Amino acid sequence: MKRNITFIISLLFCFQTLLAKDKDAYNIKIKITGLSNTECYMGYHYADKQYISDTLKVDAKGNMTFAGTKPLEGGIYLVVTPSKKYFEVIIADETEFSMETDTLDFVKHMKVKGSKENEWFYAYLTYMSSKGKAMEALNKEAELYKANKDSSNAIKERMSKIDHEIKNYKINFMKEHPSSFLAKIFRTSQEPDIPEAPTLPNGRKDSTFAYRYFKAHYFDGVDFSDARLLRTPLLYNKYKYYLEKLTYQIPDSVAEACVYIIEKSKANKEVFKYTVVYTTSTYETSKIMGMDAVFVRLVEDYYNTGQAFWADSTLLFKISDRARILKPLLLGKKAPNLLLYNNNNVLEPLWAVKAKYTVLCFWDPDCSHCKKTVPVLGELYHKSLKNKGISVYAVCTETEEKKWLDFIAEHNLDWINVADLKLHNHFRSIYDISSTPVIYILDENKDIIAKKIGVEQVEEIIDNYNKMKEKKRPKQ
Repeated sequence: MKRNITFIISLLFCFQTLLAKDKDAYNIKIKITGLSNTECYMGYHYADKQYISDTLKVDAKGNMTFAGTKPLEGGIYLVVTPSKKYFEVIIADETEFSMETDTLDFVKHMKVKGSKENEWFYAYLTYMSSKGKAMEALNKEAELYKANKDSSNAIKERMSKIDHEIKNYKINFMKEHPSSFLAKIFRTSQEPDIPEAPTLPNGRKDSTFAYRYFKAHYFDGVDFSDARLLRTPLLYNKYKYYLEKLTYQIPDSVAEACVYIIEKSKANKEVFKYTVVYTTSTYETSKIMGMDAVFVRLVEDYYNTGQAFWADSTLLFKISDRARILKPLLLGKKAPNLLLYNNNNVLEPLWAVKAKYTVLCFWDPDCSHCKKTVPVLGELYHKSLKNKGISVYAVCTETEEKKWLDFIAEHNLDWINVADLKLHNHFRSIYDISSTPVIYILDENKDIIAKKIGVEQVEEIIDNYNKMKEKKRPKQ
């Protein structure tokens, strides 16, 4: 008999375990009056993008259910209707709740049950809607009375009062509900309050204090240990503003700024992964010349040191190899030498070119863009570059000798023309040539001062570089 009781208890335990596994990890019931027998989408924010996570079937009364057996990642989600309008839902610690609204006004008519986070969120949105209407009215009033100084000042004071009220609303909420996700959202979106600038020994106020203080305290309210912030637009917007607006746009400064936020992001593995991937991809593909140096620095610091735990051997090889190729081509580096034969079959080493500046141009006589660009460079060379002591070292990337020579003759390209007709040189990989034309500018020491630029930029860049050198030259 004992054996039978033990067996029954074991069966009951197994049955309860199976039931537990089938139980929904989250179950969110949504009703939108005005919708029936259609589909909505549940999406979520991730950095600066939105993604669809589920399709929700809407019944005849506007009811739908968002449910699943696996835990739901926290963040700000979106319920998107067939008309592409949407409202947001905070997913934090609550896993079972309901939301009801209508198509006339999602925010105004929202009713929430079982989720304090969303009750607070929609109370805030309702509050902000009223303040937004007040500000809109004041903006219209300001436009009417912009010629009247007293009226304009009075309107600005009323606007400032509304801003102050909104700020106090958030401050009070964060005090009352400090552990809520909404409080964390408010803290993340906050900007530092700048104290009065100190007085310098000369009796003047420190004019750079505000900027330095703001930058140093910009991330004070961000909890880098909370990956839920990734599923909001907030962290992405903070990164972008810090890197683009608060950081001097030179590679060394940007690289240090990237390292600064990456080190902070180590508080959470997912946040760290996102931060490293975001910064490396941003500066690998940056359109600002020279920012590939940031990419190289980050690859060496985080991928090549084994910290990129998400990167398999294939990805690691690709990204490390890309950094290896780019490193010798960074601004300020000495351009790799080229040993190529000219159109008279005489060896013309790149480093042997004696010139104040050398325009290094890789081109292809069959390339449609080159057919337009190279003759323009030829005209510029004859018009002004040649007289300024600037040489052009033009590398034909293809091997058909006749096409190469015919193009040179047709366009009177009497600069240094070289090619690798027998494919003995690896200049394509050395100089990262995947398409043509590609233009580099080298100084008299063959250091790279500009790269991958348009023909129309050549003379301007050289002139600006000369001016910069003049400013740095010691005054006699």
